[in-house]
Amino acid sequence: MKFFKKNQVIVAVIGLMLITAGYLNFKNQEKDYMSAIETGILADSEEMAGIGDATLVSTIPTETEKDTLKGEIDDTDNKENIIEEVTNSVETNATVTTDEYFTKSRLERETMYSKRIESYQEMLDKTTVSETQKKIAQEEITRIGEEQNAIMITENLLKTKGFEDLIIFINDDSVNVIIKSKELKKEEVAQIQNIITRELKTDIENIHITNKE
Repeated sequence: MKFFKKNQVIVAVIGLMLITAGYLNFKNQEKDYMSAIETGILADSEEMAGIGDATLVSTIPTETEKDTLKGEIDDTDNKENIIEEVTNSVETNATVTTDEYFTKSRLERETMYSKRIESYQEMLDKTTVSETQKKIAQEEITRIGEEQNAIMITENLLKTKGFEDLIIFINDDSVNVIIKSKELKKEEVAQIQNIITRELKTDIENIHITNKE
């Protein structure tokens, strides 16, 4: 009977030892698992932070990117050359009347703007162009539209002041105004300058006014 009780004690002790060992092993595994989770979360956080930084940097247009994109447009469609071509193509034709001159010049000017917008739109459609360059192209399209609208408003305002017809060309900071008139009085020139400086946000020294009979 004593031998049987002694065996029971030994079995109970062994069972307790096994339970204790299993518990300790479970806690160690749980600790390792939680540590692995924390490490993974930290790594993911650092990776996401890195992605955020990379995205932020890549969306800032550099001056080089702006110059490159604008250079591509200027090379394919130079505004100054087109303006000169418009004037020369009209004036070299002796049969063109004054009314036809202004009509044709206006059409050529709108063609010039359309070509520039089309060039920037092609940039937007290209898959090889970066998002930064596309952003610049979209800004240029908006700027061109605003310039066209400002010219239209200015021309209409000048016509309400009694000028029969006119056309305005903008080339960077230079504003060229051709007025349908035999001659322009000083007060008329001053009036034209006043309206153009206000509506086109330019300085008087950048305004060049000529008349055409």
